Amino acid sequence: MATAAPELPVITDQTAFNLKRWEEVCVDPFLSNVSGRIETNALGQIIMTPPPAPEHGEGQFSLGALLNHHLPTGHVITECPVSTVEGIKLADVAWISRERRESQRGMKAFVQAPEICVEILSPGNTRAEIDLKRQLYFDSGADEVWVCGLDGSLRFFLREAPDVPGTSLWCPAIPGRIGA
Repeated sequence: MATAAPELPVITDQTAFNLKRWEEVCVDPFLSNVSGRIETNALGQIIMTPPPAPEHGEGQFSLGALLNHHLPTGHVITECPVSTVEGIKLADVAWISRERRESQRGMKAFVQAPEICVEILSPGNTRAEIDLKRQLYFDSGADEVWVCGLDGSLRFFLREAPDVPGTSLWCPAIPGRIGA
């Protein structure tokens, strides 16, 4: 006897679905005590990853400090939730202008990505995973996506050429490497 597969939700507005599901995730008492990163996929299913190594947090702090120094007119956010067509994804570090931040104040996740989204690589990341996240951030409105390698090297991707590393337009004076 065959068992029926569960019926998948019909999602007509991915953004509204993401925001509703993210609100549920944020208030779930069980999840509030879970250590590690929580994101969702396009169906609202929870994706959990273990807590990152201390070096990851150091990278977040270093990049946040650099962004704050070079672009003091905006806001730096770590673990920044962004609604995408593939669910809620967390940028390791983000820089958002005052105007874009104000238009989304009070939201649990941004429906328009910050201007700059940064991913800091961990040993378990795959190229396909980072390439997908980069495209998701661009599709959600990011102007630039920065990728920080395990060695602290920075690659800057721009919306106009999303697959070719270049120079940051928002922050051309940023160094090409963080850490020692």
